[in-house]
Amino acid sequence: MAAQFDLNDDGLVVIVGSGAGGGTLGTQLALKGIRTVILEAGGRHEIEDFQNDEWGSFAQISWLDPRTTSGTWRVAKDFAGLPAWIVKAVGGSTIHWAGASLRFQPHEFKARTTYGEVAGANLLDWPITLEELEPYYARAEDRMGVTRTNGIPGLPGNNNFKVLKAGADKLGYKACHTGRMAINSQPRDGRASCRQIGFCFQGCKTGAKWSTLYAEIPKGEATGNLEVRPNCQVLKIEHDPQGKVTGVVYADGDGNLQRQKARVVAVAGNSIESPRLLLNSASNLFPEGLANSSGQVGRNYMRHMTGSVYGVFEDKVRMYRGTTMAGIVSDEARHDPYRGFVGGYEMETLSLGLPFMAAFLDPGAWGREFTSALDGYEHMAGMWLVGEDMPQERNGVTLHKETKDKYGMPVPNVHFDDHPNDVAMRNHAYRQGAELYNAVGAVRTFPTPPYPSTHNLGTNRMSERPRDGVINKWGQAHDVGNLFVSDGSQFTTGGAENPTLTIVALALRQADYIAEQMGRNAI
Repeated sequence: MAAQFDLNDDGLVVIVGSGAGGGTLGTQLALKGIRTVILEAGGRHEIEDFQNDEWGSFAQISWLDPRTTSGTWRVAKDFAGLPAWIVKAVGGSTIHWAGASLRFQPHEFKARTTYGEVAGANLLDWPITLEELEPYYARAEDRMGVTRTNGIPGLPGNNNFKVLKAGADKLGYKACHTGRMAINSQPRDGRASCRQIGFCFQGCKTGAKWSTLYAEIPKGEATGNLEVRPNCQVLKIEHDPQGKVTGVVYADGDGNLQRQKARVVAVAGNSIESPRLLLNSASNLFPEGLANSSGQVGRNYMRHMTGSVYGVFEDKVRMYRGTTMAGIVSDEARHDPYRGFVGGYEMETLSLGLPFMAAFLDPGAWGREFTSALDGYEHMAGMWLVGEDMPQERNGVTLHKETKDKYGMPVPNVHFDDHPNDVAMRNHAYRQGAELYNAVGAVRTFPTPPYPSTHNLGTNRMSERPRDGVINKWGQAHDVGNLFVSDGSQFTTGGAENPTLTIVALALRQADYIAEQMGRNAI
């Protein structure tokens, strides 16, 4: 029986957001016997509610609240109101993610030391190392059922992967396989194995893909220590005269304002909403925003260097059949500045359904080039390019000076300019992707520019010194001892790898720390 806690109970841990960070943290704390409330802005849509229909699912689960954009990035021109394609629902973007679960490489925790001074980049080493995180990576992989770890076999390769693998072999790439995926390749944890339906971004109808919605939160609720409140959007975090947080103000499903008291608050609302909440929690004691003495809240926004390459072949590929992200090439993920950029990138198979393919190919375009691309849809193989982008202080989330949401709170503006390193990496990746497909007989290849990404990072970054970031190595605010950040906004740098596994590993580690600190009455 799920718990129901009193609004005036000031002994609770209150978590804002239920995705990879918040959902994992809340469940783990509940399993440790700590009474926890997760406040989720979106609704609760269970597996039976998922829609294997792209536009229907998009309307059902996407975060579509008003946001604004600025900067030179393509998204500001073509998707001005949608800077990120993330989920507003219990489970967060673990409903919609592809499942790729990759560990950071050692050098990616030490980007400033490894890459040196990169003009225009605000690089910083993480205050933790791979060695420190490795035990939690191992726990996360076991918990999520990541293929190719813990004796779990890999997923089968679909046609899209077979084309990728053949091209990778021709180019001499060595690290190509069907990925480390948090998708069951065999029944596990009471959930079925993948049926290869191909709707990973619409919610997994078989439950084979790990999501906090059904793989974590129900376990926490079963302890009697976890309450999840959907349709509850947190507007402000409150604190006492000493600067210790005391609770949150949120709007419930009826639009009524409620005040939930707390002993500890953890913010896990994604890299746009988390800094927005801290900035909207400004007070006389924190005039620039809560936990923002450094001025770094909202800064250093990263979204990964992304882009896509498609190859059209004489024979039908039907890339949409099977796992959406069916395989990966990691050879280019190394740091090799002789390529003309620092950091590296992954090449990952990706297929979008025809409606989204049309929307993201070139919004507003028509004519022969556009329609011929769609005509070749069944003959296409596709890959997504994802690599480390450079943190830049001016890239980030600020509060819009005029536009307010329905609760009267300033909406976030997301500003982003590509760094020259990002552009050089993307151009290299476009060339390599085209070469890979040409090597196995593509009759045509074409790149597509970045679309709104789910990989939103930085904005509340970890730092050794308080002046350089927002939180310490445990995700604990430098300025406020009982305030934590538990999502991708805590990333100091982005690495080349999809971020979810790292978010989960950090959440498991943070749960241990919070429990230990609460046990000693340190927070």
